[in-house]
Amino acid sequence: MARIELDLAHAYRPDPVHDSDYALLPLKMSFRDGGAYALLGPSGCGKTTMLNIISGLVRPSQGHVTFDGCDMTRATPQERNIAQVFQFPVIYDTMTVAENLAFPLRNRKVPEDQIRKRVGKIAEMLDLSGQLNQRAAGLAADAKQKISLGRGLVRQDVSAVLFDEPLTVIDPHLKWQLRRKLKEIHRELKLTLIYVTHDQVEALTFAEEVVVMTRGRAVQIGSAEELFERPAHTFVGHFIGSPGMNFLGAFHSMGRLEIAGTPFVASRDLPEGALRIGIRPEYVAVVAPRMPGAVAAVVTQAQDVGTHVMLSARVEDTVMKVRLPPDTPLPDAGEPVWLQILGPHTCYYQNEERVA
Repeated sequence: MARIELDLAHAYRPDPVHDSDYALLPLKMSFRDGGAYALLGPSGCGKTTMLNIISGLVRPSQGHVTFDGCDMTRATPQERNIAQVFQFPVIYDTMTVAENLAFPLRNRKVPEDQIRKRVGKIAEMLDLSGQLNQRAAGLAADAKQKISLGRGLVRQDVSAVLFDEPLTVIDPHLKWQLRRKLKEIHRELKLTLIYVTHDQVEALTFAEEVVVMTRGRAVQIGSAEELFERPAHTFVGHFIGSPGMNFLGAFHSMGRLEIAGTPFVASRDLPEGALRIGIRPEYVAVVAPRMPGAVAAVVTQAQDVGTHVMLSARVEDTVMKVRLPPDTPLPDAGEPVWLQILGPHTCYYQNEERVA
């Protein structure tokens, strides 16, 4: 295992000039030895490019990659001692499950008694013990992907194990089981794991730290709590959560904050000029008219979804989402309400970056 550090940028076209020319904008990042990380973002944001640069499948057009302080920028995946698990299973159909799991170890001339012990341990972790003697060709897609995961995890000497959306082909009801298994395996084996996904549930339940990416930029690195409570960028607030963070335009001048035509006294040091305030649906409250920190709104929809009531209400041209207790009476569309939006959980943004 290794501490991996990146100080680089990457463009697939020569002589990049504009931000849009880059697959990865300039970044500095480190992955600690034994950590569990997720690279999270929509398609095309650069997360697979970053993973392939770490593995050595792609060489960065600028900067360098180091493993434990050694420059590995030009090193091959074999020289980096990386294991990578891809979106679709990479296995040998003519081999048994046991032979597939043992293949990376036999390639490295590991003694047979150690191979049997290690294969047995990984198979037990992935619930494959009962299938070790079956040929891989006849197995279901989820079992084949388990084999692929096992082949990535079977080596004990790897610098890191990289996963590129490995649960895409897995049935939804089995995904949570495999996520739990990967978390258990990480706790037991203490491997450095880096996991690419566009699914926030996968990222937040698997990783100790999540790297949120958009348009080739890593906009925040943090725990699930940090990403939810203190999004450093409006994209993080929008992307994390279901539904995501509410945003309203605001303007601050000389201690006076105006939101949706309603003036407030700014309770903290804020930069002058145009701002956006962000607040999670969980922290918006329906309150009595003209309560401190509240704005007027009009109900557009109220849905009882069992665990809570999801209220949609329009504030000027913006629809706010409000998560209310399940026993809340459902208001009618068109009914006026007041929403408390300023409080300890409110975040303030300027030029998309959090300023308070």
